[in-house]
Amino acid sequence: MGDMNSISVNKFRDNLKSFVEQVVTQHLPLKVTRRSGDDFVVLSADDWEREQETLYVLQNSDLMKQIAASAATNAKNKGYKPTAGELDEITGI
Repeated sequence: MGDMNSISVNKFRDNLKSFVEQVVTQHLPLKVTRRSGDDFVVLSADDWEREQETLYVLQNSDLMKQIAASAATNAKNKGYKPTAGELDEITGI
């Protein structure tokens, strides 16, 4: 989220529809600056939920340990390999 565009609240208000469309279709958050009061960020609901899931995983040390252990196993090529049939089921969803 480091490289987000920033616009004034007046510009945002005047072009609300196009900025919302841009945020949703390009999956880029938009920082809106206000002269009086705090700035705010406009973000699509999907992107927000994804950010929340990422934060949850990062804050959950047990989950992070599982991911690290899984990555280590995978790197040694000892992880579970699905059969062709199982792969078809997974990708066919």
